[in-house]
Amino acid sequence: MVIVMLCSILVTGLAAGKVLHMYTAFDTEEAQYYIEAFEKETGIDVEWVRMSSGEVLARIEAEAANPQASMWHAGSNTSHINAASKGLLEPYKPNTDFELKDILHAKDWAWTGFYTGAIGFVSNVNFLKEHNVEAPTSWSHLLNPAFKQNVAIAYPYTSGTSYTTYATLVQMVGLEKALNWWEEFDKQSIFQYTKSGTGCIPMVGLGEIAVGIAFSHDILAKGVNEGYPVVMTFPLEGTGYEVGGLSLIKGGPEPELAKQFIDWCFTKKAQDLFQKYNRLPVNPKATVAEGSVTLDKVKLIDYDAIWAGEHKDELVTAWRDRIGK
Repeated sequence: MVIVMLCSILVTGLAAGKVLHMYTAFDTEEAQYYIEAFEKETGIDVEWVRMSSGEVLARIEAEAANPQASMWHAGSNTSHINAASKGLLEPYKPNTDFELKDILHAKDWAWTGFYTGAIGFVSNVNFLKEHNVEAPTSWSHLLNPAFKQNVAIAYPYTSGTSYTTYATLVQMVGLEKALNWWEEFDKQSIFQYTKSGTGCIPMVGLGEIAVGIAFSHDILAKGVNEGYPVVMTFPLEGTGYEVGGLSLIKGGPEPELAKQFIDWCFTKKAQDLFQKYNRLPVNPKATVAEGSVTLDKVKLIDYDAIWAGEHKDELVTAWRDRIGK
């Protein structure tokens, strides 16, 4: 009896002492929502730092000789792919009760995708009415003089959202034409660049700007669902999309705890949590939030995330050289 009680106390103590360190690219409120659910279900404590995808990548690269976190949670897979190309990640195939499609993982499982979403435009309805202008439904519409210095997007080197937008344009028309377009876009339409991909959405909602560029799930969760007077549209000639990634950091201090978290992210219970933030789950048993725009309802380009991830450094350098920011 005493032995059994003593063993129980020791096991409880060991569980309580488990701490997983991670970096997340979700906004703080959303990250906390998922992480607290994991902690409650598993008894594992998580210490985490929120940064944009570009910042996470830079931090992992800077800490490569002495990793301070065990995993990278969320952010567009292009950034995870870039990290993998630099040897910063440790392959891991999650334990799931369904088959992950090829588009949802690296060939060597250096990263896995656990949600999806398309790039869209968010516009302030009041601005549109006051200026008698339609919400943009083409990339060219963003150059409309009616939107002069009234559009916001994140920096492509800090945000996975913005980099996906940039890589989409490059894949549609080629690097030189994409840079020419962005140079005009910068001079004509940009009011402000933000650090995070979601930063433009409340700006549009509050009427500070007319239009923002972000992922559809973020527009719904942080714009429409918050009651802001906004409308979401997509470019008819085609848009890019993201696969939100998970990855183990090479040499991280708690790889087994990180694997538990990654496995949990693919469970129906965890994937159902995406309903609150309108993300599109990859588990076929999970429930898609009402009002969400699934990828089959949007005209997508044949977006090559692998190419975008492997060429991120050179594309970002080209953008900064041309745009000067």
